[in-house]
Amino acid sequence: MQTQMTGKTGTKTQIPEKFVYFFAAGESEGNAGMKNTLGGKGANLAEMTSLGIPVPPGFTISTDVCAHYYEAGGKLPDWLKPKALEALARVEKKIQKKFGDAADPLLVSVRSGARASMPGMMDTILNLGLNDQTVEGLAKTSGNPRFAWDSYRRFIQMYSDVVMGMNGSMLEVTLEDLKDEKKYKLDTEMTIDDLKVLVKKFKDLVRSSTGQAFPNDPHEQLWGAISAVFRSWMTPRAITYRELHSIPAAWGTAVNIQSMVFGNMGDDSATGVAFTRDPSTGVKKFYGEFLINAQGEDVVAGIRTPVPISELAIKMPEAYQQLVEIYQKLEKHYRDMQDIEFTIERNKLWMLQTRNGKRTAAAALQIACDMIDEKLISNEEAILRLDPSSLDQLLHPTLDPKAEKTQLAKGLPASPGGVHGQIVFTSEEAVEWREQGKKVVLVRIETSPEDIAGMVAAQGILTTRGGMTSHAAVVARGMGKCCVAGCGDIAVDYNAKTMKVKGYVLKQGDVITLDGGTGEVFLGEVKTIQPQLSGTFDRIMKIADTARRLKVRTNADTPKDAETARGFGAEGIGLCRTEHMFFGADRIDAVREMIIADNTMDRERALAKLLPMQRSDFFELFKIMKGYPVTIRLLDPPLHEFVPHTDKEIEEFAKRVSLDMGSVKTKIQALHEFNPMLGHRGCRLAITFPEIYRMQARAIAEAAADLVKSGASLEPEIMIPLIATDKELESLRDLVVKEVEKVQTEKGVKYDYMVGTMIELPRAALTADQIAEHADFFSFGTNDLTQTTLGLSRDDSGRFLGSYVSQGIFAKDPFVSIDQGGVGLLVKSGVDLGRRTKPDLKTGVCGEHGGDPDSIEFFNSVGLDYVSCSPYRVPIARLAAARAALQAAKTKH
Repeated sequence: MQTQMTGKTGTKTQIPEKFVYFFAAGESEGNAGMKNTLGGKGANLAEMTSLGIPVPPGFTISTDVCAHYYEAGGKLPDWLKPKALEALARVEKKIQKKFGDAADPLLVSVRSGARASMPGMMDTILNLGLNDQTVEGLAKTSGNPRFAWDSYRRFIQMYSDVVMGMNGSMLEVTLEDLKDEKKYKLDTEMTIDDLKVLVKKFKDLVRSSTGQAFPNDPHEQLWGAISAVFRSWMTPRAITYRELHSIPAAWGTAVNIQSMVFGNMGDDSATGVAFTRDPSTGVKKFYGEFLINAQGEDVVAGIRTPVPISELAIKMPEAYQQLVEIYQKLEKHYRDMQDIEFTIERNKLWMLQTRNGKRTAAAALQIACDMIDEKLISNEEAILRLDPSSLDQLLHPTLDPKAEKTQLAKGLPASPGGVHGQIVFTSEEAVEWREQGKKVVLVRIETSPEDIAGMVAAQGILTTRGGMTSHAAVVARGMGKCCVAGCGDIAVDYNAKTMKVKGYVLKQGDVITLDGGTGEVFLGEVKTIQPQLSGTFDRIMKIADTARRLKVRTNADTPKDAETARGFGAEGIGLCRTEHMFFGADRIDAVREMIIADNTMDRERALAKLLPMQRSDFFELFKIMKGYPVTIRLLDPPLHEFVPHTDKEIEEFAKRVSLDMGSVKTKIQALHEFNPMLGHRGCRLAITFPEIYRMQARAIAEAAADLVKSGASLEPEIMIPLIATDKELESLRDLVVKEVEKVQTEKGVKYDYMVGTMIELPRAALTADQIAEHADFFSFGTNDLTQTTLGLSRDDSGRFLGSYVSQGIFAKDPFVSIDQGGVGLLVKSGVDLGRRTKPDLKTGVCGEHGGDPDSIEFFNSVGLDYVSCSPYRVPIARLAAARAALQAAKTKH
């Protein structure tokens, strides 16, 4: 866990000139544009006061102070307290009450407020300033002793938990015991005497549990609460939330100290939370809940069942009408759906918060389209405020948020969706069980290309090893299949056919549920919600397409993938991995015969069996793409990935092809490599065995010729992988061109085609001007380029990359979002050098980064022509490319 927030150089943060900002009607020192300094909550509180909206006065301690707090080892800087006390005095003057005054005390709330909304992730303390003396003053001035003592017991509960680190459930149990003893159902039934007894019991429990007396001095309470809010920035839940939402740790949180208003003063008081539109559907309807005679945490924590906001119009009509006018004013002012918190104290309405409301992807699209129609925002603004990654919610089934769940483990959210099924441990069992009509989840330590049939048959895939670009993750995303990868807490025993986690021992056939969007694994079946695409989706996609410069292609190896991607708007195929076509039951033996052949003649005989199959594959892809470019990568992986591994599999293969098992086994053993990802693979295979690429070039050329003869147009792009030197490409380009032109002569057909390469090695990026002499296009294979630049295995690094991210060494997993300062510089170098040789050189990216919004923004900035991603990420890439173009235009102007 991070404990420091120092900058990149490790130098200490300078003391800011101003770090405490007052807000009150007519004299606020901040505004909505100061979120970086005041956090979202503080900036919006200041803005609301400027709009004449009733907001209890207070002050904000800036986010800068958070950095100083951590630099000082978790201590408030000495220079903070005098300025904070000056601001507190201004609040006292405004309210006409004194903090700590026994006769008429000012009470305050202390809340967090980061620049990015992090609902529920950090801490809040209400009713601060109460003690055994001030509670009597509050009882007297309010005329409501029960309210005063209820506020006091609430304060002790919150403060002891948040600031003193006590287990809050201990006090909650004490409260419930008292209610049981008195036969009360609701907290509101407790009398003044009950509450006084409870307060004494609470304080005794705090002392016995923590070894400290509950603080009686309001100022001591204040400094403790401010420290606790800063401390909550680095709690595990806050760190996890930031990692999920890409919020930098260095931002820090502000602290808001605000005079209390009370919703628990009786039946003329209330508290509530509301949204200016429905956050689930986006429908333009005031949506929210409230409670009479309650405080804010009662609504949020579900202590009591809230009432729909519409009933407030009946209970408190004047306050409701004022709330309606305010929410309409706020939405018009911010030009976005608002999430608001309010309190009504003795029929007077006070606003405690406004912020842009969190919403589902479906609601985001609906709100964007409605606000365009209402002339609140432009098309461009609608695109810029939509989160491309959220579109995943619309394309896959998701788990019902209301369903009960028992979490078993959490891995990496490798491919979205919510699925359940019976556990199976082998690809063969997945296929067999699926044929029996069963839904299965394939559980593997890690997957290999051999598992493809089982991955197709399964509802979802769970692996205990591997990262976001592991084989399982990449293939699952390509198929739109739910996948949780790198779930290291699970122990898989293939022999016993069990998986063990958290004391559970699950056997083959037991049911689990995967949430590929969060990486969670649940026990049993959890209800799912099916995706639905509405007209707003199509409308937003069309707007996005008019704004973007980058073309969006797909990574597709099968007709089904290609059709899916075209349905989502893909403008061609940027990567067809031919090796994925080799694992079909009708062709794997021919591939294996080719691999174990001892001479060119035997290899060519085996390849001749594959030729018509490959030709048919390519023909179907060309036909589906209807003239859009199709980039076909020639064979890339090391040959050992295709061979049988167990003695039983080797024996069965040897029998089928009438070969001696011993010689087959010897040949397979000879293929072993210590580091196959840097071994005999890619273009190196073709340098050694040119007949492999010759067959594939012929299959592509014949498929293209057949399609052209049928009257269709196309331009195939033949891509040679793992090029390190210009000599490799020069040699293999010559091989491919000769074979294609030979086929064109045989068929009597001419068509344009391109021969290019993947830039996936640092040397290739650094010598791209030489390589471009022999290339019609570059496609950056950023998965391997990341591996070879950072020296990280994408399959093995998943077990430790999380620590690198949480400790701030990497801002993000470099296999998920491109390392712009390292790998990104090589991409830029490759583009610039390549175009120095050929100004019109076509460039694109076909690694998994092609579907990551942040990476797409970078690719747009370095001038790539297209990105290519898995089919289900095509809409995400279209929207991200539009945002990138609009952001670039804004920056330029």
